[in-house]
Amino acid sequence: MRATLIDGKAIAESLREEVKQKVRERIDKGLPTPGLATVIVGENPASKVYVRMKHKACQEAGIISVGHELPKDATQDEVEDLVRKLNADPKIHGILVQLPLPAGLDEEHVLNTISLQKDVDGFHPINIGRLAQKGREPLFIPATPAGVMYLLEHSGTPLAGANAVVLGRSNIVGMPVSLLLVSANATVTICHSRTKDIPGIIREADVLVAAVGIPEYVRGDWIKPGAIVIDVGVNRVEDDTRKSGYRLVGDVNFDEAAEVAGAITPVPGGVGPMTIAMLLRNTLRAARLADGNHVE
Repeated sequence: MRATLIDGKAIAESLREEVKQKVRERIDKGLPTPGLATVIVGENPASKVYVRMKHKACQEAGIISVGHELPKDATQDEVEDLVRKLNADPKIHGILVQLPLPAGLDEEHVLNTISLQKDVDGFHPINIGRLAQKGREPLFIPATPAGVMYLLEHSGTPLAGANAVVLGRSNIVGMPVSLLLVSANATVTICHSRTKDIPGIIREADVLVAAVGIPEYVRGDWIKPGAIVIDVGVNRVEDDTRKSGYRLVGDVNFDEAAEVAGAITPVPGGVGPMTIAMLLRNTLRAARLADGNHVE
């Protein structure tokens, strides 16, 4: 039996509509409209596309979004001074510094400068530290890992006691999602470039989260029958049959895996749409925290 498709696009649309409704309710009650500020340093084309998508999503959800662009030769002090200015702005509830920053800038220092209460990307070391500690709760969870967990929850995946394998250990996806799976009482194995017998480890996984950035790296015969596969990878591969000259594929060979897995996310249309939806939810949460409302 072919795997059930986990439709991230549809799930994200539902979540975005929920956020939109809650924003409308806030405004009707006379509460401040949630506000998100983005910061881009330099001329990275991909960063500009991502930020433009985020601003469009904010507009559709009724969230105020304000963009700030600094030249690629901006100094560390200039970037941090802008972040401090946004920290002090009561109309801004969330701050997103688009990564990567140009060479020569210290990303960690910039992220440290963001107010913990406005860290809607969830990358502040204190938020990550709380995520790693049993019994502690971060104010915000990074959007993509949060989206992965939302998809697992939505698909009814039992995580307590499950063998979960995370392929990749990046600060943005691999490590945070591993911590979230541990918090959900899964038994977690993290695979990376030094791991021995990755196919053998994956074959034992009830849940696989692939976030390694290698096109179609995971083959179908690596998948345990009935496993839940969440493919975070988005990779371009050449395709002369497409007008663009390329197509997008994940880190998992979808056609092969779909014949074995119990459920699987597509690429595109899986985890990707969830990232922006979770960012919107985090921005709404930041506004609620500013109200003094600490209930999710």
